[in-house]
Amino acid sequence: MGAFEALPSDLLMQIFRLLGPRDAARASSVCRTWRSMVSDNRMWIQFLQNGRESWDSVAFAETHLRSGPPSLMYYSHSSQLSFMHVYGQREKVPGSVIIDGGSGYCKYGWSKYDIPSGRCATFLEFGNIESPLTSRLRHFFATIYIRMQVKPSSQPVIVSIPICHSDDTESARASRKQLREAIYTVLFDMNVPAVCAINQAVLALYAARRTSGIVINIGFNVTSVVPILRGKVLYEVGVEIVGYGALKLTGYLRELMQRRNMNFESLYTVRTLKEKLCYVALDYEAELLKKTQASFEIAGEGIFTLAQERFQTAEILFRPQLAGLRAMGLHQAIAHCMDHCLDNEIASDEGWWKTIVLSGGTSFLPGLPERLEKELIKMFPLSISEGFKVIPPQYGADSAWFGAKIVGNVSSFPEAWCMSKKKFRQKVHRNSSFLGAW
Repeated sequence: MGAFEALPSDLLMQIFRLLGPRDAARASSVCRTWRSMVSDNRMWIQFLQNGRESWDSVAFAETHLRSGPPSLMYYSHSSQLSFMHVYGQREKVPGSVIIDGGSGYCKYGWSKYDIPSGRCATFLEFGNIESPLTSRLRHFFATIYIRMQVKPSSQPVIVSIPICHSDDTESARASRKQLREAIYTVLFDMNVPAVCAINQAVLALYAARRTSGIVINIGFNVTSVVPILRGKVLYEVGVEIVGYGALKLTGYLRELMQRRNMNFESLYTVRTLKEKLCYVALDYEAELLKKTQASFEIAGEGIFTLAQERFQTAEILFRPQLAGLRAMGLHQAIAHCMDHCLDNEIASDEGWWKTIVLSGGTSFLPGLPERLEKELIKMFPLSISEGFKVIPPQYGADSAWFGAKIVGNVSSFPEAWCMSKKKFRQKVHRNSSFLGAW
């Protein structure tokens, strides 16, 4: 190697870093010594950190999701991985289309993009709701592909499925299966090469870099409390559905503003004020004694000033009766779910159920994680409540989309995660043959 042999190894490493990943990989074929140096995980971690995703997302994906859904895999530690190999695999992963069919509206875009590229009505409410499900799905997916200006046959797709049937009855299981199979059928009829359909709450959990925990999704109309163990929704334990969501909070703020004879043009104005000024009180009674006025200007309407309405709005999450609702408080629904985990003897797995992950736009309200922790700790003895942790949302209403982005960029995608058209047809044929023989 001539003069290169005299260079200190740390200086050579600096040169390799400056070369960049492609040329560094080529340098590894020069000699055994260089290959050993270039294969150093620290250098490739640096290359990955400069990529499209944050390092914690990359590390989580490659150590927990690389072999497919977590319930089926052996967990590996990052030190066992060759990040040079991981980098090469991730460069070959095709960009996938992400369609997050949320409860309020759908977010869609590319796995290689930083944020969703568009939004529309969710497939639950898309088109004529009296039409058959497959017709609505076909219209829904076709509309998204037209808006994204991409042919369905060109890319794999990740679809997040909202929780529509939350119990574990035979009817609910059949409904979930029917919805999933309808999604596969419609997309494969559109010649999509591979489909990955994952529960929305599971994807929100991945966005928080977890595979187990209780996900609280404050949706548009309802709030769901979903226990998930190693990537699997525990329907047999119980998914709690609470009958209020973001729309109810906006409606309650409107009612409070009307009591003070505050004039506004639309519900959008009220929603904006909720997002900009409202928060969750850690101690509601103490907050009533404070001066809490704050103002925000709405273009074309002027300046609005809220006082106690700022924290009274979110208080219905804990005391729904304030808004005339017959429902459990959010903390009570979570405690109910935790009790079911304890009763079903699955709570011994390193306290996974003590991790509560928030998702949904309303979960961005300041003070919500702290208030939830406080209320939950009061409801359980110290021996159980020790270790409770409420994780605030990093992505809010887009949590499931970002969870899908993590899956779509993992080095094993789509092989480890997707259903191909051929496999789906074989599965349907096997099921029909079994039923025919039975």
